[in-house]
Formats: sequence, C-alpha cells, structure tokens
Amino acid sequence: MLIWRHWPAGRFSLADAGGLPRFARMKNFFTSFFATLSALIIFFIGAFICCFLFIGVLAALGEKKPVAVQSGSYLVFDMAANIQDAPAQAEGLDQLMEAFGSKGRHQLQLREVTRALQAAAKDDAIKGVYLTGSFRSQGYGSGFAALKEVRDALESFKASGKPVKAHLDYAGTREYYVASVADDLVLDPYGAIEMPGLASQPMFLTGAFEKFGIGVQVTRVGKYKSAVEPYLLKQMSPENREQIQKLLDDVWAALTTSIETARKLPAGALQKVVDEKGLIRADDAKKLKLVDRIAYLDEMLDELKAATGRKGSSQPFKQVAIKDYARLVSTGGLVAKRSGEGKLELGKSGNGKIAIVYAEGEIVDGTGNDDGYLYGDKTARLLRQIRQDDSISAVVLRVNSPGGSVTASEAILRELRLIHKDKPVIVSMGTVAASGGYWISTASDRVFAEPATITGSIGVFGMFVNFQGLATDKLGLTFDTVKTGRFADAATVIRPKTEAELAIFQASVDWVYDQFIGKVSDARKLDRKTVEEIAQGRVWSGSEALKLKLVDEMGGLADAVKYTATKAGLGDNFRVAEYPRKKQFAEQFSEALEGRRHEESSFSGPVGVFVREMTAELKSLSKLNDPRGVYARLPFELRLN
Repeated sequence: MLIWRHWPAGRFSLADAGGLPRFARMKNFFTSFFATLSALIIFFIGAFICCFLFIGVLAALGEKKPVAVQSGSYLVFDMAANIQDAPAQAEGLDQLMEAFGSKGRHQLQLREVTRALQAAAKDDAIKGVYLTGSFRSQGYGSGFAALKEVRDALESFKASGKPVKAHLDYAGTREYYVASVADDLVLDPYGAIEMPGLASQPMFLTGAFEKFGIGVQVTRVGKYKSAVEPYLLKQMSPENREQIQKLLDDVWAALTTSIETARKLPAGALQKVVDEKGLIRADDAKKLKLVDRIAYLDEMLDELKAATGRKGSSQPFKQVAIKDYARLVSTGGLVAKRSGEGKLELGKSGNGKIAIVYAEGEIVDGTGNDDGYLYGDKTARLLRQIRQDDSISAVVLRVNSPGGSVTASEAILRELRLIHKDKPVIVSMGTVAASGGYWISTASDRVFAEPATITGSIGVFGMFVNFQGLATDKLGLTFDTVKTGRFADAATVIRPKTEAELAIFQASVDWVYDQFIGKVSDARKLDRKTVEEIAQGRVWSGSEALKLKLVDEMGGLADAVKYTATKAGLGDNFRVAEYPRKKQFAEQFSEALEGRRHEESSFSGPVGVFVREMTAELKSLSKLNDPRGVYARLPFELRLN
C-alpha cells in the first residue's frame, strides 16, 4: 500500500508500507543481492579448491609406493594390531581419517600374516623375523584360535633355519603365547609378563533392570543355554559355571602346553609360576627361563643393525613391515611366493578358483553394514552370487561367529546347501563358531577347528523384554487395548507375556531346537540321542568337539584351503577370491562421517573397560531382531581374558 508520509525539512516522499523511501529499498536490495552473489561465488570457488585438495589427498593415500625388500632384511611383525579373519573392507580409509585428525586402528588379516611368513621362509632376501608390540584385540579379532595359526606359521618359519627374535615390553598372555616360539626372546628390564591365567567375567544386568522396572521373560531349550542369564540372574547358574570352567581349562591347557614345549619347561612348571606370581617381572622371567635375556629396546635395535650389516650406522636396520611384505605375496595356490618390487598381479593363472567366505560377527537379520555383524539377507545374496559363478570351483566358509538370529542363520544355511549340491563346501572354524555359527557349519564336507575354538552351544532361546514397570510405576504412563483376537497384542512391550502367549513361543523354540538337533545329526552322521546328550546349549572347546565328532579335524584356514583344493581336484595352483568384497570408497567415507568407524570411548582405564563392556551388552540386546523372536546364540558376551 502506498501512503504519503511527512519527512523532515517539510518534504513529502513516496514510500512503501515499510517506512523507507523506495529508492532506499532498491539500493538495499541490490546491495544484498550482490553481496549474496559474491558470497556464493566465493563459496563455490572454495568448494572447488577443497574438492581438488581432497582428491589430491585421496590420490596420495591411495597410491601405494612400491615395496622394496633389501637383501638381508628382517620381516617386522608389529603385534600392536587387531588380527581379524576377513580382509580389510575399507583399505585406505584409516589413513584418510588420520589425515583429518581421527585416530585409526591397525588391522591385519590372519591369512595375509600366515602367507607372508610362509613366503618369507623361502625368500633369500629375508634374514629373519622380528616380533614387537602388544595385540589390540577388538570384536572377534586376535582370538586364541587365530593366534594359534599365527604361531604355527612362525614355527614353520623357524624350521626353515632362519631366526625369530622378539622384544617384549609389557606382555600379556596373547603376546607371550605367540612370542614364546622365538629363538631369542628378550624382555625390557622394566617390562613384565602378565599371565595370571584365563578368566571369564560376564556382566549381569538383572539388578539394573529391576531398579528401572524392566521385565524379562524367556523361553529356551537346553540347560546350558545361558545366553539369557545376564537378564534373569545376578550370577552364573551352576550349569553355566560348569561349562565355562571346562572351556577355560581346555583353552588354558592348550596354551600352557605349547609354551612349555617351546621354552623347554617341564609339564606343570608354567602353572606353578602363574599361581605364585601372576605378574612376572623381568628378573624373575629370566630366572624361570620364560625369556632368554633382558635388554633395552635400543640395545635390541643395535643388534638388529649389526645383523643386517648396518652396525654403527644412523640408518635403521634393514627391514620390511609384514603388512607391506604381504602386498607382494600371492593370494592363490598352496605355496605362498612373493614377487619383485611393486604390486603382484593376481588371479591370471591357476586351474580353478576357491572362494573364501568370511562369516564373521553376530548373525542378525537384514542387509546392514555395521562392523561386527553378519547380516542374513546380505550374506545369503552374496552366497547366491557365488553359487551362480561358474568360475568358482569350491567354497571355504571361515566362521568366526557366536550365532544370533535363527531366521538369518537358516537363510545363510539354505544358500550353503544349494552350493553344496554342485561344489565342495569346507568349513574352517576360527575363534568362535557356536550356536548359529555352528548351525551354518552343518552344510559342509569337512569341518576344521583349532583346539582353542569355542564351538557347540547347540540350543535355542527366545527373550521378551517389557517396560511396564518403567512406564507405569516410574513414569506414570498407562495403556489400554482394543483387539480383534486373543493374541493380537502378544508382541507388545508394555506388559509381560501371558502364560498362553509364553506357551506359544515355547512351542516355537522347541520346534527350532528339534530342527537344530536334526541338522547336526544328519550333517555329523550321529545318532539323534547322542546329539541330544552333547547339545543342551553346551559350549565346547575345539579339542573336545573333535572327541565328540562335532568337528572332523584340528587345523587352521590354510589346512582347510589345502583340503578344499584336493577335494575339488585343483592341485597346487589355483586362484583365491575372498568375500565379502571391499566396500566402495563412497560407502566407506559415508560410514566414517556417520561415526560408525573409529569410534573409541572417551573413557580410558578401568572405567573405559566397564563402559565398553556395558555398551557391548546393550548393543547386542538391541540387535535381537529375529522376526520369530528365536535365537541360537552364545552367552552375551563370552570373553576369555
């Protein structure tokens, strides 16, 4: 609306309802317009420069320098890593995140470590192996079964006549178990060996749930099926204590026997030391023959300089990191060999192809991307592609899983059975292959496991959480229901299940357990009554599982691949394809920005350990997404410390 307005000096001017003269408004408009336009131009120029720099960073990170292996070098195995079964899904992203100020995590793949050691044993340029650092176990990585394979590879390297040297600072059971194979085992003067024995200390949430008014009801089969105990009890049941004690005893016996043999100690000597000391200081470790000598790191490095022809030099000793060396080692064939400098050309020769499929993590429904989880639909689709790939002659399924969703486990097993109709399927059990992990192992020609493998747990449970106490008693919330059927609201979480509803769910659990028993009976060619006796949800070590005929042979992934090649008639020369494939960079970067990678607790020390363990328990609970509500899973979380 146009109005007449009186202005100072007795003049009148045409203005708009805003109160400013029109020419002033126009002036402000053009000023704002050009300012905005300038800002947009500057923004796009800046964005272009940032993209250019970003692409440059990616190119620099993605471009790997040729690996030079100097004659007389030591292969350096830095144990400050998490050794996982599957190859890295996001290679190069660690360096990128570190470039932007985020802390990366050092990962090594088990197979790249063992094949690098195998190739180095025959490589004239490699003079020996040097071990250092301490393992950083995460998720299902660096378990004792996997470390057994690493240790076996080191023993084979030593058998070639080349030395294995190790310098330890503060060594735990894992580091000492691996390093005990060394010819020259050195401990820092202020270092120690912390080897008090194995322990499992589950967390029980029952008391906390009671305080917050959270109720839990369960249906289960198997007196040893203890996965639900953290939500029902405040301490272990006698059956659970019995099975965990037996498991710990079996694993511990395998570790101590191997160490005593390597260190030439009498049987039982290590147990005596452990019970007397627990924390073994350097002087005591030397007296007890647990180490060969005591020396500072700089003294060890000077010795390695002399051994590699650089005595007195300011240069470091001749060396190549095991991860870099592994880039030069072929992935196919029974015999690992390294090429010259640069990246080895793979997959262009061989009589056929073996697919190694890594089933690692808790089994859940869906098609997600979270680390530490094996998604049923996603894995089934991958197996379907492998089944339809005529270039693949056989499959090795590497299982490192505590199980989980029955529906997801069956989806995976179904595809494995279809593959098995036309191609050999061999199972290699890693650190844990129990419950649902054992379920998916039943479609195979042969099952390999290590003595320290955690397996069995043939049992089923259902768990139902309700928040009635929290919602009504604590928060004052009330609910009402209208329904057209007796069980229409049976899935609710605002009240406990009725006896009739629990009976329905129990019948479902009983049926699934019966199916599980049948699958094991058929696959292992065991009488059904025999399976029922050794099932009951009980956890077994790999060595006990062999006695019970739940597995066929003691051996690692390399043994499984060797057997598979023979079974498929491929000879010694074949190609290997590992699945799942690496993620596209866009997916990797998106996940990193969403915070799904490199997340580390801001807490450290004992508080950090407690927070991480509690978070892991609650995250596992949140992943119980089977549509039936039925699960074949290990106890949450069975950790051997």
